[in-house]
Amino acid sequence: MKKIGIITRPGKGEALEILTGLIPWLNGHDCEVYVDKDTARQLGNINVDFKECLRSEMPLYVGLIIALGGDGTMLAASRIAARRGIPLFGINLGGLGFITEVNKSETYAVIEKVVSGECDIEERLMLDASVIRAGNVAARYTVLNDIVVNKGALARIFDIEVSIDGRYVTTYKADGLIFATPTGSTAYNLSAGGPILYPTMHCIVLTPICSHTLTNRPIVVPDDASIEAVVKTGTEDICLTLDGQMGFHLKQNDVIEVRKSAYKTSLVIPYERDYFQILREKLKWGQR
Repeated sequence: MKKIGIITRPGKGEALEILTGLIPWLNGHDCEVYVDKDTARQLGNINVDFKECLRSEMPLYVGLIIALGGDGTMLAASRIAARRGIPLFGINLGGLGFITEVNKSETYAVIEKVVSGECDIEERLMLDASVIRAGNVAARYTVLNDIVVNKGALARIFDIEVSIDGRYVTTYKADGLIFATPTGSTAYNLSAGGPILYPTMHCIVLTPICSHTLTNRPIVVPDDASIEAVVKTGTEDICLTLDGQMGFHLKQNDVIEVRKSAYKTSLVIPYERDYFQILREKLKWGQR
């Protein structure tokens, strides 16, 4: 992997500080470095050797993308990298960092293993979401973490009718509904009381948010399931949120179709890791 792209969270000063040392280090290891235009603009006239490109075009030039930031930076990068099967590797400059597992202090030791090709690649399930309005596709998205139907702060609970593989499941009366991948099970799904899924499992979890019916519990279905959710309540304050980063306003009778995506996120695993140890550390299990 001698052509490496770097994506950072805009305005993240810590990432720019790292880049002033990391880019020369990569050059010294015979790596050609590409930086997204927003980051390049912030680097200014610093004397480091790199090429700049549009973030959306980076997968055309590189064989690996490094994301400097938190899980949000990784989620944004995953939607770019997955369409061309480019492996993705994250350095955590954020908070919990379930996807960006490597800490800043480990940067150089781990990247040396990555660029030398010593690391495994782990594929993660992604989901496609399509909004069908009056028989036409009004919007289409691909996500790594989750698809969320939720209401605004002042709106009442709403009804959303769910079918799986053409069979009616139930009509949720709730503040919202989450469709999460195993990777996304530790995000909003976890906060809403959903289960933690092992990240390489082939399944989707549906988790209601503050359901009016207390017996409506999260349900896990196979990843080849075809899911349809119909908004049954007429209000302008219902929104579809994708990976917590994109949004689309929904109307009554809109149909949200959720399917396994043809794309997968390829994550570089820099060392042999124990996922349960990650859960203990990130979620503070066993601590008082």
